[in-house]
Amino acid sequence: MRTRILLACIAVTAAAVTVVARGDSDLSRSQGAAGMSRTELAFRQDMRKLWTDHVVWTRDYIIAAVDDKPDAESAAARLMRNQEDIGTAFAEYYSANAGGQLTALLKEHINIAADVVKAAKAKDDAAFKAADAKWQSNAEAIATWLSGRNPNWPKATVMDLMKMHLSTTTAEVQARLNKDWEGDVRAYDAVYAHILKMADALSSGIVKQFPARFIDK
Repeated sequence: MRTRILLACIAVTAAAVTVVARGDSDLSRSQGAAGMSRTELAFRQDMRKLWTDHVVWTRDYIIAAVDDKPDAESAAARLMRNQEDIGTAFAEYYSANAGGQLTALLKEHINIAADVVKAAKAKDDAAFKAADAKWQSNAEAIATWLSGRNPNWPKATVMDLMKMHLSTTTAEVQARLNKDWEGDVRAYDAVYAHILKMADALSSGIVKQFPARFIDK
């Protein structure tokens, strides 16, 4: 587990450096990564780390839950703490109360994900469809919350990002359950690539909304 986390952290740093070096992020294209302040770069790296933790610990939970491993509960607890970390990060820009609201929505997202895994594992189609419907509804609530606080996050755009996050995570669960190990690796690659895109989109919106906070002192 420590190795996976270390590799994920290295990947975050490497990905951020790649953005600066190549300017191939959809965010950096609009303003030029070469002109990014140290404050902004650090912020973007921190946002990527938060959302990398989100998918890393989700993966740890999926693996443990599918295989009935004893570390499932600990992985779930760590995953819940990540939702608090994300809420705290957003609270710096949108108030402590707002951060708490986002944390609550994200914890609901995780609890429903656990239900999705449980239903898929049990091959209970009715329970799976019910859990997935709740997951989609929660995703819309998150998209509504975000779009209501930043004009640079249109609801339709955020909803597309959330739907892709759910889709790639579901594919990861299904591949794991089917013991399709190559598919499992591909699914996680897709999860990770997408969450970096989502983190960058959120970072870009905050930078545009609060430009004065990203000028080096």
